[in-house]
Amino acid sequence: MTLIELIETSSARLAEAGVSFGHGTTNAFDEAAWLVLWKLGLPLDALDEHAARELSAAELAACDALLAERIATRKPAAYLTGEAWLQGVPFTVDERVIVPRSLIAEPLADGAIDAWLSDQTRRVLDLCTGNGSLAVLAAMAWPEVEVDASDLSADALAVAAINVERHGLQSRIRLRQGDGLAAADGVYDLVLCNPPYVNRTSMRALPPEYRAEPALALDGGDDGMDFVRTLLAALPAHLSPHGVLVLEIGHERAHFEAAFPRLEAVWLETSAGEDQVLLLTAQALEAGL
Repeated sequence: MTLIELIETSSARLAEAGVSFGHGTTNAFDEAAWLVLWKLGLPLDALDEHAARELSAAELAACDALLAERIATRKPAAYLTGEAWLQGVPFTVDERVIVPRSLIAEPLADGAIDAWLSDQTRRVLDLCTGNGSLAVLAAMAWPEVEVDASDLSADALAVAAINVERHGLQSRIRLRQGDGLAAADGVYDLVLCNPPYVNRTSMRALPPEYRAEPALALDGGDDGMDFVRTLLAALPAHLSPHGVLVLEIGHERAHFEAAFPRLEAVWLETSAGEDQVLLLTAQALEAGL
């Protein structure tokens, strides 16, 4: 059997088993390609180059076992491979953190946030940092800034430390533990936050792949806004006069607008639409709270 034939049959297995995607891939073929190429030690962008390669019996057996584990456990593929990518940057991942997929990475990487920054932007806070991916991407995007990356979970920060070291950013990213802004150190010019925002009804309906992730990082309470309420109430004391907050709220825009009817948010375009990531200036916060 060739590599491409194995991926095609593996894709059919995943689809038939009804596994859920969304942790780095969006469909069965891409998920199968990721798992097979990783198991064979091949670059994930090398499918075309190796598609016709004949696989040995041992290679077929190893890939079969990995696919069977994915189907039986319903764990996200990133937990099985120990690695995930965000904006093409690799990150170490395990079950202590959610799989990095924040839509904030898109406007961060494509420069859409830059218009709200200035030469005074020096201090960045990545709140609810998880495995540290947004902190790393921010440090890469803006070489002049220093980043505090905070999380309530000591386990998550242990994974974040691995990724900070992996990308050689120990001198510019500082890890801090605490509940929300309790971990903040002074005033920031930019706050990035991908908080727990899934509402209670949606939490109950999540597929097994999402329930395999730490619930602490997902569960936002009845309307998904528990963490966000606490954050916005305390944020003005930690945001510079020219500062901005970039906040991901997923599919909870209706709940956000019901909770904060006077806030004038700028909604940023992402691959998931224009209603999942918002930007608030310090002035908008002051006027709308």
